[in-house]
Formats: sequence, C-alpha cells, structure tokens
Amino acid sequence: MEKHTYQTGIIGNCSYLAHVHKNTNITWLCWPRFDSSFVFGSMLDSKKGGEFSIMPSSEYTSKQYYLENTNVLCTEITTASGRYKVTDFAPRFQQFERYFKPLMLIRKVQLLEGNPHIKIKCQPVYDYGKSELEVIRGSNHIEYIGCGEKIRLSTNAPLSYILEDQYFILKDTLYLFLTFGEPLEGPIQTTADRFLNQTISYWRTWIKRSSIGDFYQEQVIRSALALKIHQYEDTGAIIAASTTSLPEFPGSGRNWDYRFCWLRDTYYVINALHHIGHFEETEKYFDYITDISFEEGLRYQPLYSISRQKNLVEEIADHLEGYLGNGPVRIGNQAYEHIQNDIYGQALISLLPLYTDHRFVFSERKDSASLVEVALKRIEHTIDEVDAGIWEFRNSAYLHCYSNLFQWAGCSAAAKIARTINDEALEEKAVSLMKRAAKHIEDCYDPVRKVYTHAVGSPHLDASTLQLIMMNYLDPQSERAKNHLIALENELKTPNGLFYRYLHADDFGKPETTFLICAFWYVEALACVGRVDDAVREFEKLMKYANHLMLFSEDVDEETGSQWGNFPQAYSHVGLMNAAYRISNKLNRPLYL
Repeated sequence: MEKHTYQTGIIGNCSYLAHVHKNTNITWLCWPRFDSSFVFGSMLDSKKGGEFSIMPSSEYTSKQYYLENTNVLCTEITTASGRYKVTDFAPRFQQFERYFKPLMLIRKVQLLEGNPHIKIKCQPVYDYGKSELEVIRGSNHIEYIGCGEKIRLSTNAPLSYILEDQYFILKDTLYLFLTFGEPLEGPIQTTADRFLNQTISYWRTWIKRSSIGDFYQEQVIRSALALKIHQYEDTGAIIAASTTSLPEFPGSGRNWDYRFCWLRDTYYVINALHHIGHFEETEKYFDYITDISFEEGLRYQPLYSISRQKNLVEEIADHLEGYLGNGPVRIGNQAYEHIQNDIYGQALISLLPLYTDHRFVFSERKDSASLVEVALKRIEHTIDEVDAGIWEFRNSAYLHCYSNLFQWAGCSAAAKIARTINDEALEEKAVSLMKRAAKHIEDCYDPVRKVYTHAVGSPHLDASTLQLIMMNYLDPQSERAKNHLIALENELKTPNGLFYRYLHADDFGKPETTFLICAFWYVEALACVGRVDDAVREFEKLMKYANHLMLFSEDVDEETGSQWGNFPQAYSHVGLMNAAYRISNKLNRPLYL
C-alpha cells in the first residue's frame, strides 16, 4: 500500500477554517461555524460535496506552500501552456479596536508565465450536500440562495465563463471573494490586496510576539499557527480538528466528528499556549472553561460545542460516501454522553497559571474559592467511580489510572491555589483528595512487571500512563519512573518512533494505527527521565509523518507511515509544541548559537 498523506493545507481566521487541496479545490469549508454544515465538502463526497477550484485544462504539476510565518497559503500550478499561482487566505487583522475576521474567503489568481488555460468552478452546497443552492447572476457577482444566508461570489473574473463552466486564458490577476451573510461592498482589487497585506502583517507580528526556542523552530511555528486557527475566538473554545469522519484507518468504522471542544485536552492546550507566551488565547480558553464550570452541576460532559451546547447527538449522514469511500460519515459525537473523570482535574489544572504566574493579575480572578471548592466537590463525587477513560471506550468502564492521575493533579493544583488565596480549609480538602486518588493509582501498579497498568485490576498497558512521569506523580529520576517508561516502550513503541495508545481490543477490535500525540508524550517522558539524546532522536523521527506543509494527522500507520484520522489534528500539534519545549529546556542552549 502506498503512503497516504492528506493533500491539503488549511487557512482560517478564528471564525472559520477551510482546506485547500493541492489541485486548488476547497475540499472542506463549514459556514457559519466550525460545526455547521459544509459549504464545500468534496473531502467526504466528490459528487455531493460541491466544488470551488481553479483548474487547468491539461495535465499539471502542483506546488503548495505557506507564506513564511503566516496562515496564507499559495498553490502554484504548472502546465505545458503556462504557470499560475492561487493565493488563499481568510482575512484577519485589527480594525476599530477589535479583530476583523469575516466569513470571507479570498482567492488571488496570478499569472506567472505563459498562457495557462483555466476554469473557475464555484458550486457551493448546504445541509451536508443535501441542498443544491439556487444560482442568481448579479452585475459583478453570483449569489447562491438556499441556506438561510446569502453566499456571494464577487469577482473581476468573467461571470459567463464561471456560470457556463468554460475554460479561458488567464491574462490578468483575478480576485475572488466568497462571502457568507454580509457581502463585499468595495473595490475588488484594492480591497483584496489591502486585506492580504494586513493579514500577512497580522500573522507575522503574532509570531514575532511568540516565545519559541530554536529547537525545530520552523515546525513549532507552523504548529502554533495551526493551533491558533483552531480557536473559535467568539467564545474561546479550541476544537480538536476542523473535520469529521476521516477514518483512523481504511475500513475501520472509527470515523468521528472532531469539531468540538474536549475538556480532556485542556491541560495540554493551555501548556502549549503558555509556553509560547500567548496569554490572550489562554485567557479566552480559560473563560470558556470557567463558564462551563459555573453552569454545570456535579458532572461535566467530556466535550461541548464551541458555544457550550451539550446536546451533540450523533447522526449518520448515509447519503455521503465518506473519505475515499470510507463510511460512515458522522455528524455529532456520542462521546458527550460518556463518563470521563479526568476532566475535573483538567479544569482545575487550567486555572493554576492564573494564580501562580505573575504575568496574570491575580486580583482580576473573582469567586476563586467557590470555583475551586465546586471543582473539588466534583472530584470527590467521581474519584471512586469507573469511567470510559481518555480513549472513550463505548462499551466498557474501568477505574482508570489516567483519570485518577488527573484528579490527583487537579487536587495538587487546587492546594496551590488555596495557598495563594490563603484558604487553609480548602487546602486540607485538596490534600485529602490527593491521597485518595493516589491510592487508586497505586492499585494499578504491577510490581512484577514494574509498570502501571491502564486500570485497576487490568493487565493492559496504555500510553496515557506516560503522564505519570510528566505530571511528576512519579519522580522522573526515580527507578520506578524509568522502569515504567521502559516497560511501556517495550510493548507500545514501534521501531520507527511511533507509539500505540494500547494494543488490547476495544469496542471496534484491536487498533491498527498509532496515535501521534502518544509518540510526542513518549518524547517528553524521555526528556523528563534524562534520556535527552533519545528524546531528540525520537522527535526527529516523527517529523517525517507530516504532510507537505508540516501539518500532522491524528493517526499514523506503522507499516506505511500513512496519515489517517481527522486532519490536521490540533492535539498532535500541541504534542509537538510541548515536546519541543521540554527538549529545548533540557538542552538549555542559548538562542541563535
């Protein structure tokens, strides 16, 4: 089997995300929100997914790249008759003391050489491909009606050729504005070039204000830029991925909708943003989590919509063929019904920097004691309970080591916060619960194999227990930590640097692909125990699993190195950022030397 990699890049402005294929087609774009119906979704169905492409009439080669330190994507097409470039971007820049981030996709088509023969095709759809939109021609635009809001294509390209699906010779620079709701009101060329220049300036300034060391700096920058546009700025939520139903491996049925915010990711995402010094995003995400904390009772859901909606009913879109014919296509995610008890600790840990990092103003934190007290009550309520665990087993429940670890870590964070706000009773409560969580963790220890298993009473190993080392539950310099790491790598690590979540059968059988975030956790664990040379070597192995734009998927096939799962996976990029940061700190070398 040939190596499979995703042939798209992403653009976005924290209001929406779009995937641009190397053939220039917009293969995925949901409007007006990350979790809305797709407007273009040929990624999941080549016939019903619509199309927005700028294709040549003959055979071609393609080159795709980002403008340095931006989320502006360029695709160069070379044919026998000529060469042209398509620059795609989502406008984002400061305007009127706020960010301008409209539901607007801008495409600039430039002649580079010769006389290329091209065709512009714009056929948006809605209701996940069930609705074809009515096409209405205007004086200098085309409107697509039928999704509740107007979709408008404003352009200086010949409308007749677009409407009649005709090829024509590219002679001058063309501009295409696709808008949802509010249309473009202004000159085409000058507006596009102004928006492009301001957007480039915004992203490059954002990167200049980032704290990123020199260890694989280019890859960390790309990961940071990718993570940034997975945040829905209106509420602060950060989604796991912009896509749904890209299979974990072909024919697996493991096709999930990842356009939601998982609380289990909180600690890792906060860490990644904190490491690069971006507090605006951290605070927005914190506000999102805080709002959930105040409105819920004794239980969180594992995931919420970007606007904190709870009811994420999973449906099968059986009218869609699925990615490369791999169904089912799922809309919504049944995991919102699961019991997942690590999330209470995750929420508490996310608060800790706001009380221990003096770059935040502590006095701005209101209701601190009540917020921590409620969080501890949630941990107390669930600390002895079996759950679905981090990997969301659908038909089995255990007292998971990982769940209790994050309850332990959450209580540790609560104790530190309590000391900061001088609340002795709260500190005593937190310490008491830490001890209860630690008891369950120790019940997972197998003294014969010198390893912690994934759950009480289970013999199986799980990569999530690498976090025992990174969370400092185990002293990284202790023999127990080093032996635990060796046992995990002996069973779950592949020779080419990949790492399985686990190898025992779950609800869908045995996993057939590795989970990329686990490989980055492994790198971190190596650095923690002092095996820094090993950490660097294993980190470098993982770089080859990116696509042509340094974007990473969720899963990787051990045999072929193929990318699978939803893409790009914010979680994988967070793993890269945190692993690079951990190694960089261990190397402790001066920047630029």
